[in-house]
Amino acid sequence: MEDRQVRCTVRWLGEGMAFVAETASGHLLAMDGAPEAGGRNLAPRPMETLLAATGACSASDVVAILKKSGQEVSGCEVVLEAERAEAPPRVFTRIRMRYRVRGRALRPNLVEQAVRLSHEKYCSASAMLAKSAEIGREVEIVEG
Repeated sequence: MEDRQVRCTVRWLGEGMAFVAETASGHLLAMDGAPEAGGRNLAPRPMETLLAATGACSASDVVAILKKSGQEVSGCEVVLEAERAEAPPRVFTRIRMRYRVRGRALRPNLVEQAVRLSHEKYCSASAMLAKSAEIGREVEIVEG
């Protein structure tokens, strides 16, 4: 059974708004703020990281589901565009996820089903963000 607890340590680097996170799997992730917020623009912003993680979470679901369905998937990218609330906490209020799935003779209904299953059942990140944001999605299939 998969461990339900996840641990991460985030440390301020001592100046500006630069932080480094160390994940439970031992990986490092740098984050920084914009210059107008006291940062030096050395790494992605925390909210950019959250948006990127959501795209990776969903894309990995889509690839895994398509492979299990016997589809010859050779690429998957997700372009995410988000709007945030004007007042703090500036949560995401609207997210548009555009999937571009590449493969040979992909069945459109299986690709659409994989994206739907990611959103409705598997992707923890998009499930959390859906509590505050309207999430829209589009799918494009590219032969090759």
